[in-house]
Parts: sequence; C-alpha cells; structure tokens
Amino acid sequence: MRLEQSLPLLGGLLLCADDTEAQEGFLVEISGTTVTITCPLTEGSIAWQSTGTKGISDAQKYVIENHDSSPVSVSCSSGSKKYEMYLNAKVCTNCAELDALAVTGIISADLLITFGVLTLVYYFSKDRKGRTSAGAGTRPRGQKMQRPPPVPNPDYEPIRKGQRDVYAGLESRGF
Repeated sequence: MRLEQSLPLLGGLLLCADDTEAQEGFLVEISGTTVTITCPLTEGSIAWQSTGTKGISDAQKYVIENHDSSPVSVSCSSGSKKYEMYLNAKVCTNCAELDALAVTGIISADLLITFGVLTLVYYFSKDRKGRTSAGAGTRPRGQKMQRPPPVPNPDYEPIRKGQRDVYAGLESRGF
C-alpha cells in the first residue's frame, strides 16, 4: 500500500480511537525522604486511603514523611470518583536530582576536556620525535655500520660427534 493512500486511513483511526476526555493523574513530588502526592480531584472533600505508612492529608495533598522506600498503594476519593495509585519511590536523605540538561552538560564538558588534553599531548609530543637525549645508555647515531658476528664463548662449545658418549651417562637434576 502506498503512503499517500494510508495517511487518510491512519488519520481516521486516530480521530476515532479515543473520544473520552483526558484523565489527569497524580502529581508526586519527592524531596529527601518526604513524598508529597497531589490528587487530581479538585471539588468536594477528598478522602485519602493508604496501605503501609500513614501520612498527613491536607485537602488535595497527602504527605508521607520519612518514607522508607517500601511500595505503597494510595487512593483519593471524592463522592463517586476515586483515583488509585501504586507508589514505588526510592528515596534517600542525601540525594541530588539531576535533570537531563545537567547530565548532558556534564558529559559534553568531560568529552571536550578529554579531547583538549589529547590534542595538547599530541602537539607537544610531535616536536620531540627527532630529539635524542644525552643520557646514559644512548649511543650517538651515525652511519649505520654492519657489526661483525659475536665471538663464541669457549665455555659453551657445542658437543662434537666423538664426545657424545662422554656426556651420555649424565642425568639431569630435578630442581
């Protein structure tokens, strides 16, 4: 099916999919170990029910102080309307919240500093390639001359054909 033919069909499906009005949800605010929940209901007297920890209810808000990160079911009701929520919030006393922009900024700054250090090391090490130090163990570089083969050590001469039986009786020691 071509794209031009499927777009009106897709638009019709989207319009007919949900004719109900949008349902608002709970607003949850976490600060340290305090969790504040705001009910989406605005009219009438709001009754709060919670499993687990008890909190302080104040009209639209339900405050749980010293929350221990255990799962809690919270519901608010007014008249015939009732909203329920399962709260599984992890809290800590010394936590700091970072938004996505701050995390992106930290990572970008770290990458820029890393590339800056790499560039500095590259340019400062590029000049030192041709230099030699006059320290110990270095030899001056001149014309490349062929070296003669090393002089054989007379203490370690190879065994000759006639002497093999002299050494045949020796056994290796186990160290």
